[in-house]
Amino acid sequence: MHRVKVRPLAAPNKAFLFKGFLHPVTILAALPLSLGGAFVGLLLAQKSFSMPSLIGLIMLMGIATKNSILLVEYAIEARRGRPAHDGHPAVPGMNRWDALMDACHKRARPIVMTTIAMGAGMLPIAIGLGSADTSFRSPMAIAVIGGLITSTVLSLLVIPVVFTYLDDLGQWAGRLYRKIVRL
Repeated sequence: MHRVKVRPLAAPNKAFLFKGFLHPVTILAALPLSLGGAFVGLLLAQKSFSMPSLIGLIMLMGIATKNSILLVEYAIEARRGRPAHDGHPAVPGMNRWDALMDACHKRARPIVMTTIAMGAGMLPIAIGLGSADTSFRSPMAIAVIGGLITSTVLSLLVIPVVFTYLDDLGQWAGRLYRKIVRL
């Protein structure tokens, strides 16, 4: 009889991905980056800030958060490395700089592809194609497109910087805590 090896859905060390408070704050730093583009898009298109544009902002926040999670999660995993398992060799951990550069390099394509796909999907709505009510849907699409542009560019530039500062803050707080505990 052939036995099937059943593996758990997640490795035990992935129970808590971030294992702290500061990396989720890094992810949330992407949210204000998208607001500026949404408001500038509405201003340039001369559309009002209304309920549909608020719905667009909620969609935009989800995408901006996803982009940050992609970057931060990949950088954290690259810093940790991976032990050898199931015939795969061990992957040593990277330093912070190399992990962030690798994360930005390898995650830029999925982030840009998501932005292009969402922008292309919202473009017909933004310019008013179709028989739907353009006065309701157009501000939503314009807010999403404007915010996507700024959040994509700024996420790839600002999130690694915020990650670095908050990681330094976490290391400093850890050293301070260890000093206090020793006293």
